[in-house]
Amino acid sequence: MDATQAAGWLPLPVDRIDLLVCGGYKWLLGPRGTAFLTGTEEALAEVPAVGANWYAGKDVWGSIYGTPLRLATDARRLDTPPAWASWAGQAPALEFLDDIGVPRVHAHDLALANRFRAGLGLPPGDSAIVSLDVPDGTAARLAAHGVVASVRGGRLRCSFHLSTTRDDVDRTLDLLTS
Repeated sequence: MDATQAAGWLPLPVDRIDLLVCGGYKWLLGPRGTAFLTGTEEALAEVPAVGANWYAGKDVWGSIYGTPLRLATDARRLDTPPAWASWAGQAPALEFLDDIGVPRVHAHDLALANRFRAGLGLPPGDSAIVSLDVPDGTAARLAAHGVVASVRGGRLRCSFHLSTTRDDVDRTLDLLTS
């Protein structure tokens, strides 16, 4: 399961998932360059070590030089050398999210998304992402007023997160409905 669009704001049924992969750059608040993989022992054992390297070695620092490469026997055999700068940003982001807790993030994000939906006359939903058809020029108009959103294929995509406030939602609604 790819949880990139869910991990960090949506409670995940990890006890029912064999393999879960996730980019850290979206809802986990990290910079690009981080990713996560977890899974059951059985499922992870089936994943080939296609990026075999010294960092995935049985003894990391003993694997830097010489042959043969002796990979770790657990899931660490899948590791690649970390993008150090990315992980320097990801680590405090994860600590922050852990302190707040996914249930609180979920409630906050969903409340804002549903406030937005209500302001547009839409029914409540269960996603922190709202997408709707908009006329040409909407992205430029929003950007001119400091609203960060994307328009793809004529559809506005708004994602409501921890940094989003009720004032942000109301300002966006004013811009879209006036």
